[in-house]
Amino acid sequence: MTRRLAAALLTAAALTAVLTACGTAPAAPSASSDTPPAAANAAPNTGGRNDHDVMFLQMMVNHHEQGVAMAEIATEKATSDELKTLASAVVATQKDELTTMKGWLTAWGEADRATTDVNLHADHGGLPATTPEEIESLRNTPAADFDGTFLALFTGHQHNAVEMAKTESTEGSNPDAKALAKSIDDSRTAQIQLMLKISAGTI
Repeated sequence: MTRRLAAALLTAAALTAVLTACGTAPAAPSASSDTPPAAANAAPNTGGRNDHDVMFLQMMVNHHEQGVAMAEIATEKATSDELKTLASAVVATQKDELTTMKGWLTAWGEADRATTDVNLHADHGGLPATTPEEIESLRNTPAADFDGTFLALFTGHQHNAVEMAKTESTEGSNPDAKALAKSIDDSRTAQIQLMLKISAGTI
């Protein structure tokens, strides 16, 4: 692994640590010891929430699940060691965020993902752009073409996450959901910059 890639991944790890310190990670359960593990993913306990907070989390769950699927493919098929390392970090980070977001939505009494009705999401930037067909095509991409195909698709995918996070930052009201959005904005922007360097062969 190059020094620049290692530094980038350490930055992502630091962002995750900040996220946890700010209270955006799932809170510890306050009930008795027989409380189901899922209750550990308590809802944010600071301030209220609005419809955009809920829709942001639901849409981001869909988006993260797509991202994890693509990154898991890359951990197996990428030929670049740098890309494999990045993909592994993405899988770990986004699975943790998925646990947090689904826990919050469940505690709020909301569905833990967005519906597939495009019309319901027009005011929130639309549903995540990566289609199941694109993910399946990525899975079937020949090894010689995989790295370039993945980088092009995943760069666009993470750009979509940045746009959704920026919208939450301005339209949301829940402090913890907005803090999560800020962390997603920062970390995905760093990932995009890193992937552009890998694409250009400068890392």
